[in-house]
Amino acid sequence: MNFNTMKELLAGLIVYKNMNRGEILLSLAEIINDYKTARIGGSDLAYKKSAYINAIYEQVHLLLDLATEYGFDENLWQNYLAFIIATSENPFSVICEKAGAKEGSVNQFAKSDFSIFKKLFDYDFSDIEEELGINCFTTITNYKAIEKNTKRYNKSVSDKVRRLSRDINKAKDSNEIFEIVTNFYKTYGVGTLGLNKAFRIAYRFNDYKHREVILEPINNTDDIVLDDLIGYEIQKKKLIDNTESFINGKSANNVLLFGDSGTGKSSSVKAILNEYYERGLRMIEVYKHEFKDLSSVIAQVKNRNYKFIIFMDDLSFEEFETEYKYLKAVIEGGLEKKPDNVLIYATSNRRHLIRETWKDRSDMDDELHRSDTMQEKLSLASRFGVTINYSAPSYKEYIEIVKGIASSMGGLKIDDKDLEQQAKMWELSHGGVSGRTARQFINYLIGQGLIEA
Repeated sequence: MNFNTMKELLAGLIVYKNMNRGEILLSLAEIINDYKTARIGGSDLAYKKSAYINAIYEQVHLLLDLATEYGFDENLWQNYLAFIIATSENPFSVICEKAGAKEGSVNQFAKSDFSIFKKLFDYDFSDIEEELGINCFTTITNYKAIEKNTKRYNKSVSDKVRRLSRDINKAKDSNEIFEIVTNFYKTYGVGTLGLNKAFRIAYRFNDYKHREVILEPINNTDDIVLDDLIGYEIQKKKLIDNTESFINGKSANNVLLFGDSGTGKSSSVKAILNEYYERGLRMIEVYKHEFKDLSSVIAQVKNRNYKFIIFMDDLSFEEFETEYKYLKAVIEGGLEKKPDNVLIYATSNRRHLIRETWKDRSDMDDELHRSDTMQEKLSLASRFGVTINYSAPSYKEYIEIVKGIASSMGGLKIDDKDLEQQAKMWELSHGGVSGRTARQFINYLIGQGLIEA
């Protein structure tokens, strides 16, 4: 029996030689090649078959893990190959991300690679299954996934990859695949930064035991949109105007959203991400203890074809905390100019971010240059060109927020008068009037069966 091995196909790759997440493919190629070599050599394979079967099962197990992580279904093998194409960052894919397909000799190499991927898409596993008495490849190429809650995987990435998989499967030749893939790159981007909305900082150690800063996708982002935020129209307008300028490549400012807790500052920023993701906006969540790594983060994103908001939630500093010095240097003041595709949006309950005391202004203090201390503490907030105040709503506004959320849910089983009375009783014992209190009250009504969510 003559196996057309994956290893022989993969040896012909040029543009996608160093593919992302290709470990499963490479491992299967080695296993099948080893089996072919042993068989041709006339070895007695009877006692070795269990080892080959176990090795294959290990890779199928990893493929199932990946499929669960990304919500793949139907043909997991083709989904996986499409995922490799969608996430492999190389000079060809990054250029296509910025401008689509361009004329150049590299296109011929890319088309050759796509011809190989098409053969991998149509790879016939029946020979190896028959030889080893297994059917795992038949199962994964005709897979029916258990329906999962979309919070368990990134539905946005899953939908895009599965659509790409179906389109490549239907393509007649490498020219058609070339058009499909380059359009995909231009529309959705490439790699982790292209397919995901939001990221957090993570770390890994390289071969030299040095710590590397990486951006880890956040799979389950809040799906809130600006229309869900009732009230604060002036505040939302300022935030939208600044973000629109940023997305359109015009001058825009870093933004500080400050004010009372529970008023929707963080929700507004999350809603902005959902509103502008399809137009190339991405968000990176950063905490105080990570500020020293901001330069590394910016270096990774500054040349990409996306707009990045570095999001700092609930930002404030006590007197003894000095991490704000890193932030000041990154925002404005370091030798390297902050790239045009990066802005910082921060939320805080403090207008000036750094805790001040009466001692800072007292003539009794023994510090010689008291004004310098004050300027040092105020200078961070001044680096945000747009400041937006979210103050606590009035009681009337609070009731309007409650009614607005309730009406958006549907199926309200109490009248407006009873709703208002219960909302008043709730806020008296739950932290006062705010959008957060209103949302918590609605969650309580849902739990009591008074609203059908």
